[in-house]
Amino acid sequence: MDFANFLIQLLNSVQYGLLLFMLAAGLTLIFGIMGVVNLAHGSFYMLGAYLAWSLALKTGSLVLAIVLGTVISVIFGLVLERLLFRHFYHRDHLDQVLLTFGLIYIFEEMRSILWGDDVHGVPIPALLSASIPLTDNLSYPVYRLFMSGLCIALALGLYFLISRTRLGMKIRAGAFNHEMTEALGVNVKLIHAVVFALGVGLATIAGMIAAPISSVYPNMGSQVLIMCFVVVVIGGIGSVRGALISALLVGLVDTFGKVLLPQVAGMLVYMLMAAVLLWKPEGLFKQ
Repeated sequence: MDFANFLIQLLNSVQYGLLLFMLAAGLTLIFGIMGVVNLAHGSFYMLGAYLAWSLALKTGSLVLAIVLGTVISVIFGLVLERLLFRHFYHRDHLDQVLLTFGLIYIFEEMRSILWGDDVHGVPIPALLSASIPLTDNLSYPVYRLFMSGLCIALALGLYFLISRTRLGMKIRAGAFNHEMTEALGVNVKLIHAVVFALGVGLATIAGMIAAPISSVYPNMGSQVLIMCFVVVVIGGIGSVRGALISALLVGLVDTFGKVLLPQVAGMLVYMLMAAVLLWKPEGLFKQ
């Protein structure tokens, strides 16, 4: 593998890892802070992809579609948390699994009713449709760099929110000791609603920005859900920093594995997870 091909695969692995982080960050926040096992998290990724397709078609702008889709997804997350998830915080994990597993089928049926079962493509904006030449016959798409840049910006924003703001302090306090935080006058129910809506928003944004390169198709959420859980388990449940490092590791292993070891590429990520759990059963980082 020459340097140009190595650079392309490295950029692809970073871009894929950052996209996985967008998904895993929301999942690890919801599970680590609220204690909810959300199997329907991949459906929010699918929702984002279909929103990007339908809103871009109506508005003629993918950027505007992402902005509108983010607002819609956050509102949807707040409503879903209020109507359903709030009643399952103190229930057994099996109840949560049954609820969210059922939601997968509900969301898929709603998707079929609203948007049909066809495969759709989302055009890349003209401003981002160019490629950066690396050699005489190799280039790298600008849109993939845009995806990585947006994911990095959102990751930094999430870090600042959790670590440097008053809201983040309340979120961390609620995760550490729910009863004491509530006794001190913090509205924990509101904090949970915000965390859930934030997780839904991150997953939806991931689906919207990935739509132009992965297309939009039924059941696309279920394909990323397993990898998302792998990232959360490797990084440590509830740790946003762990989710970031784990997602980048998974991106590197998966991307280079498909190039260098295609015969066992499907096993490498799970072998990485097994090795990490043998070394640190709680994951790379604790909450």
